[in-house]
Amino acid sequence: MGHAHGKGTEKIVRRLKIIEGQIRGLQEMIAKDTYCVDVITQTSAVKQGLSNVENMILENHLSTCVVKQIQSGDSKKAVGEVLKVYKLKRK
Repeated sequence: MGHAHGKGTEKIVRRLKIIEGQIRGLQEMIAKDTYCVDVITQTSAVKQGLSNVENMILENHLSTCVVKQIQSGDSKKAVGEVLKVYKLKRK
């Protein structure tokens, strides 16, 4: 599994590290009683970042695993996974 993801994975990990930094910043802001609106601006940046990472992971998954499943004749499983992810995203 590790090999198929190569480039995409590095990009995702980089993004997650950025988000990790933002979350640390948030912890400090809240500890210092930073102005509410600034904190919320930061939380929405984190949410947007996570949403982007989610899309990258999904894209990675669709272009690798799902394609392989369909090629190997396991399209039922592929469709099931896509639907599951779709439902999770809409929550």
